[in-house]
Amino acid sequence: MPGTTIVEPLDLVGLQIPYHFRCPISLELMRDPVTVCTGQTYDRSSIESWVATGNTTCPVTRAPLSDFTFIPNHTLRRLIQDWCVENQAFGIQRIPTPKQPADPVMVRALLTQASAVSSPFQPRLSALRRLKGLARDSDKNRSVISSHDAREVLIDIMFSDTGSSELSVEALAVLVMFQLNESECESIASDPNRVVYLSRMLFHSSIEVRINSASLIENVLSGTRSADLRAQISNADEIFEGIVDILRNLNSYPRALRIGVRALFALCLVKQTRHKAVQAGAPATLIDRLADLDKCDAERALATIELLCRIPSGCSAFAAHALTVPLLVKTILKISDRATEYAAGALMALCSESEGSQREAVSAGVLTQLLLLVQSDCTERAKRKAQMLLKLLRDSWPEDSIGNSDDFACSEIVPF
Repeated sequence: MPGTTIVEPLDLVGLQIPYHFRCPISLELMRDPVTVCTGQTYDRSSIESWVATGNTTCPVTRAPLSDFTFIPNHTLRRLIQDWCVENQAFGIQRIPTPKQPADPVMVRALLTQASAVSSPFQPRLSALRRLKGLARDSDKNRSVISSHDAREVLIDIMFSDTGSSELSVEALAVLVMFQLNESECESIASDPNRVVYLSRMLFHSSIEVRINSASLIENVLSGTRSADLRAQISNADEIFEGIVDILRNLNSYPRALRIGVRALFALCLVKQTRHKAVQAGAPATLIDRLADLDKCDAERALATIELLCRIPSGCSAFAAHALTVPLLVKTILKISDRATEYAAGALMALCSESEGSQREAVSAGVLTQLLLLVQSDCTERAKRKAQMLLKLLRDSWPEDSIGNSDDFACSEIVPF
């Protein structure tokens, strides 16, 4: 049953769930039983969904819910856990003890304590760490924390307490779990001191702090409409070096790679500073790391490669890497339509600038890939890029190539 710890339906294993262990809404084994003001008990996720859809009555009694506080039924939960243990032979696993949701009063108190400049250091640090733990537990907790203007408080702590590294670091760790609104992004982007501080945090001794800094940079860039403010961020000293180093670090794990790629892509959307990405070694790092990325991150990496291929220094840097052209050719039709489009665009830029890249592409089998592409269900934009690339490479094909075959004659390529 979905949402339970049962390996297979109970009617297949000859076991019935006791009636009072079932949620009256879902009819499934309760994992986190809570009692409402009418005295009825439901699974927390079910009753929260019931209320979230606009219902204001108790599902069983139909009596109005005068109070939407859900009280954990610890006694029933322990009975359910004991029953699960007793029936492990039937493939039933013990339900874990649920983490309790954040209490709004407690959240408000923690934020007040964390932001109290006159308070001792340790209580402020403890409050931030408690908030971090709550935010990590669930989306609901993050929603409760966010509803108390937490982002504004955390931004203030992070940039006002730069003299206290631990407070700033903990505030950053909590802040990156929330999406900033436009005014919050601009409050950071418009302050050169804040931008410089974020850039410096990319070189912190802790890899976690560096990743969190990169995450906030990407968040701010994505949420800032002003092109001038985005340019101000991308022009910060060594910001590209810090992001590229996260990607280059062999100890980087999936979250680090994901955030590094997203931050680099956001920075490279600013056209006038793309040369700084090249100077920081982004081309070689992107090629070296491409195979380590999942689908979405590989798409962003390929989009970044195409952006950097639009400037001469970027083209030269990618062309100088022995794996660039073969890897881009191999990527066509392999990852996704978007990835194919970006790879074709990057190859078009490289081959337009270098006959050597043209020869490499042909040797890597690009002709077959492009012919397959123009006859596939890929995007029209990708097909146009493929057709342009085929035309560009026509003079590079050997005389006995597929270009003189029947396959080429019947392909959907516009006449040259």
